[in-house]
Amino acid sequence: MVTQTAKEFVNRLGPGLITGAADDDPSGIATYSQAGSQFRFSLVWTLLLTTPLMIGIQMLSARIGWVTGEGLAANINKQFPRWLTKILVGLLVIANTINIAADIGAMGEALRLLVGGPLALYVLAFGGLCITTQIAFSYESTVRILKWLTLTLFSYVAVILTVNVPWKQAISESLHPWAFSFHDTSLKEYAAMVVAVLGTTISPYLFFWQAAQEVEDSNRRPDSKALKSHPEYAAEHLWRIKEDTYIGMSFSNMVALCIVIATAVTLNAQGITNIQTSSQAAEALRPVAGEFAFLVFALGIIGTGLLAVPVLAGSAAYAVSELYGWKASLSDGFNEARGFYLIIIAATGIGTAMGYLEVDPIKALVWSAIVNGVISVPIMAAMMLVGQSEKLMGQYTISTRHRFFGWSATLVMTVAVLVMFATSF
Repeated sequence: MVTQTAKEFVNRLGPGLITGAADDDPSGIATYSQAGSQFRFSLVWTLLLTTPLMIGIQMLSARIGWVTGEGLAANINKQFPRWLTKILVGLLVIANTINIAADIGAMGEALRLLVGGPLALYVLAFGGLCITTQIAFSYESTVRILKWLTLTLFSYVAVILTVNVPWKQAISESLHPWAFSFHDTSLKEYAAMVVAVLGTTISPYLFFWQAAQEVEDSNRRPDSKALKSHPEYAAEHLWRIKEDTYIGMSFSNMVALCIVIATAVTLNAQGITNIQTSSQAAEALRPVAGEFAFLVFALGIIGTGLLAVPVLAGSAAYAVSELYGWKASLSDGFNEARGFYLIIIAATGIGTAMGYLEVDPIKALVWSAIVNGVISVPIMAAMMLVGQSEKLMGQYTISTRHRFFGWSATLVMTVAVLVMFATSF
């Protein structure tokens, strides 16, 4: 009975869980590691702040996908001029490709740390694996694989269990971040890291992916469209979206919190305050926290990378395909959705080539963050307008509370982008 209940619960989880887990990709791990190693516990508040905002905006993207039966690009195109939508989608594809490069490079470096050997070969192998699995496997198989890969994030929870955390100090600094000593750093660097954490946690590709997955799920149920008019079915499905998103985003930020705390109590305590990549964080942990902590941290990088790259490439492909009216579904084969799969191949292939050429990971992440920052605000504003539109959402327009959290998230990202530009140039 318990097993059956647990199985039913897991089956209800999907787009929200996978989207949340994909947020903790190798580039995100690098950001959280730097936050912990440089500023100890004084940036924990950013994760506490972003959790409800992230839940709100991701619930909105899922709701838009399910109610309208179309992805975000198609809906944004109805709110903004087509030329502006093209620019936003184009920038999304660029940002995702750069992020793929950083993630595949980090995966290759993590494997090299574990077993030795040539980095270039591992980068090409991971790139080829990501392309092959997305083309060869059905939608159901892809979702099943991605669900299993979310378990790799527990490796960062395991790291916490292997180190001694001064919880009293952690809680105190989390609640009083201004008490952190800035004698070794500057307020400018602190502000830049706040923006980096916010930008890593609330990213446009996550919006597009979750909306598209709700569309995919609906299309797999022929009677879904007709059932939307039934109050009981609609209430049950909207509750599933809420449950899925709450769990996925809370899980995502819990893992991010574990990474910040783990690196704070190990690396910062040893005076290691400059982490540039996730694999560097793993390597730095070895002499400080032991071989086990290093091993699980490095394996987590590979697992999260294998989860995040398909989401990055897939969200780009959904956006482009929706904009141009192409067939866009992982349920279709290559011949049925040729344009969709070619975008996946191109984004992953170019990202792999950039990783093979060993593009500076920090520069890649900076440019990815800048592009994501530029497009996040108008995309989030457009999502709010869609969510409030009776013409598009009918009786399922978002509530007053949902509007508050959605516009709050948009405002926070607007401030973050302004600070990013003020501190970057």
